[in-house]
Amino acid sequence: MKHGFIFLILLFSIHAFGQLPPVFSEASYKAEKDTRARVYLSPVKILWQSDLSGKYIQGAENLLKQGNSQAELVNKDMITLKSDAEAKTGILLDFGKELHGGLQLVTGMMEKNVPVKVRIRFGESASEAMADIDTLLGATNDHAIRDFTVELPWLGTLDIGNTGFRFVRIDLVDPNTTLLLKEVRAIFIFRDIPYVGSFKSSDERLNQIWATGAYTVHVNMQQYLWDGIKRDRLVWVGDMHPEVMTISAVFGNNEVVPRSLDLIKDVTPLPAWMNGISSYSMWWIRIQRSWFLYQGDMDYLRKQQSYLKGLLEHLISKIKDNKENLDGMRFMDWPTFENKAAVHAGLQAMMVMTLTDGAELSRILGDEETARSCDAAVVSLKQAVPDAVNNKQAASLLALAGLMPAKQANTEVLSVGGTQGFSTFYGYYMLQAKALAGDYDGAIENIKTYWGGMLDMGATTFWEDFDTSWMRDAARIDELVPEGKIDIHASYGAFSYKKLRHSLSHGWASGPTSWLTEHVLGVKVLEPGSKVIRIEPHLGSLTFVEGTFPTPKGVVSIKHTRMKNGEIKTIVKAPKGIKVIK
Repeated sequence: MKHGFIFLILLFSIHAFGQLPPVFSEASYKAEKDTRARVYLSPVKILWQSDLSGKYIQGAENLLKQGNSQAELVNKDMITLKSDAEAKTGILLDFGKELHGGLQLVTGMMEKNVPVKVRIRFGESASEAMADIDTLLGATNDHAIRDFTVELPWLGTLDIGNTGFRFVRIDLVDPNTTLLLKEVRAIFIFRDIPYVGSFKSSDERLNQIWATGAYTVHVNMQQYLWDGIKRDRLVWVGDMHPEVMTISAVFGNNEVVPRSLDLIKDVTPLPAWMNGISSYSMWWIRIQRSWFLYQGDMDYLRKQQSYLKGLLEHLISKIKDNKENLDGMRFMDWPTFENKAAVHAGLQAMMVMTLTDGAELSRILGDEETARSCDAAVVSLKQAVPDAVNNKQAASLLALAGLMPAKQANTEVLSVGGTQGFSTFYGYYMLQAKALAGDYDGAIENIKTYWGGMLDMGATTFWEDFDTSWMRDAARIDELVPEGKIDIHASYGAFSYKKLRHSLSHGWASGPTSWLTEHVLGVKVLEPGSKVIRIEPHLGSLTFVEGTFPTPKGVVSIKHTRMKNGEIKTIVKAPKGIKVIK
């Protein structure tokens, strides 16, 4: 009893004061404050209900009203759900946008003072929320429980769930039951941080794509930086690279990045590979270099020196006859997983880029010996240039590593077939390679076709994988599939993302957001801490583009306008301490 009382005081203190009072500062009391926000959102639409006659469901529209989370001693503005021996009563709610969090249900005074059993199904698509967990459509409870049965209290409130979703289906489980519901609201859990970076152009489709990529990463910025809020609720360090580039362009410095990088380092003692994947240990180095370039945090970089040096030495030991000879899981992205020649080409290029980054970081840290070892290894690797085997992932990395002329990679591989062969993860590097080749217009069209295609299918966040061929005769994810249409969520996917297991909110797919900031708004960071940036816009057919870019010194504002004579007028406002080169 004594310990229970102390625990109650502890909880009150954390809630009221945000920290433990001195009496509870001993090591035996360990607490972590959750800095994330919780916002309650009412559904925006009732997408389906099992009964339209009014016999089993009454007052469904009341769920669309603003709630207050409070059960009340009056049964006012309720929805009534009834079941009998035959009726299976259920309702499907649409919250309008992909969310991370759970559900709050507030009940009324039912005639019988007993709990009412309901089945709750969360879904990233309408069809997922309507599906059963089985081996046919791929719906699962992996990582996050999205399909379960609970009891709702008489005249009370229940908060449940912790997953990624947009749609929720609620069904009565038992026959001869009546449920009065006052509210069903989503509990949206997220980091309450400002969108410091921005992008607005004369093309609304590009604007929506930029914003969707930013939001996709934002909802995955939980305690750590996840790749997916439904299924991939893990720190996949390789997947983090496009996510970190998006964070740098939109939110600026945020502790979720070093927190996640440190976590994966701490659980991966050398010589193990991060996440069991050799390329993902390389991505850790590449992220460290990108993060330092944008944020310039020397104190943080110094803390990485010992591990960085050991990892670079380990990578160099995996070079044989001028070729990468990496063990562990050999991986770029899932679409290339079974193409061994493409994977080798990609890993060879990754080794060149990683060791180049490693040399740069080592010199910044004053470790000239490791830097020279990296330089020598890069010279060796460049003696063996693999074939891109007409693979867009491989060609993009070879071009970015300087192992293949960018224009050749773009003409012979990347531009062939438009977005055929694109992937949501490595699409970012394909866009970067096209920019290196000077094909900005082609990259912009690829963005509008490929990422825009997901928007056309009802996406509010970008997906784990996508192919534009999936769109043919497919229904949108925000509607029940009409007869004669294909269920795009339940019909496609491979490897770990088959059918409804497929994540529809995946941070690695956010590449266009940082790409548009870098190449269309034209912000190129040249020196650590963003102290020197070059402004070089590529508007293509756009008549204007404007936006902001976060730096450790403050916000840079940029506006480009195409004049009648075709010239671009640029106005830049930068804070003190930021040098701008036009």
